Amino acid sequence: MLASMHTSLPDFDMPNEEQVHLAAESFRLLSDPTRIKILWALLQGESSVACLAELADAAPSAVSQHLAKLRLAGLVKGRREGTFVYYSAADEHVRRLLTEGLFHADHIDRGESASPAHRAGAVS
Repeated sequence: MLASMHTSLPDFDMPNEEQVHLAAESFRLLSDPTRIKILWALLQGESSVACLAELADAAPSAVSQHLAKLRLAGLVKGRREGTFVYYSAADEHVRRLLTEGLFHADHIDRGESASPAHRAGAVS
């Protein structure tokens, strides 16, 4: 039986339901190209809605809606200064998620393996 094979592995541990649902929600939010552009820009540094709209080639109102969802999910944070809000990526986890996603997409695009050994240069 397949399940018994996995449970016999010494370090095998399934994530709990809450972890699975939260991860799925983060991936769902990252499934939008405009949100990926917004997050990538924020990984380069703090930015305003107007600047992000220009970088993502999107309407400021759309960028505001995307930022609200990303903020609720804990992927971005905002800092108010007077009447402006400046946004930034929430933490290093966001950088790793986005970098890995883009790295994987690049390798799919080129038809290459995206295995860790390939990334380390061990596979050509």
